[in-house]
Amino acid sequence: MPDFIAFLAASALFCAAVIVLNGLTRLLLQVSGSFGDLAENGFAQYGLALAVACLVWRRAIRRNAL
Repeated sequence: MPDFIAFLAASALFCAAVIVLNGLTRLLLQVSGSFGDLAENGFAQYGLALAVACLVWRRAIRRNAL
C-alpha cells in the first residue's frame, strides 16, 4: 500500500474516531458518569483517536514493507 493511501486511511480513521468518541462523551456526560479530564473535545478523546490512527498507519506501512 502506498504511503499516501496509508496516511489517508489513518487520517480518515482519526476523524471518525473523534466523532464517535465525542458522541460517547456527550452520552456519558448526560447520564452524569463523567470523571476527571473527560470533556467534549478533550485530551482523552484526541489521545485515543490518535492512538487508533497510529496503530492503523503502522499496520498499513508494515504490510507495504512485506
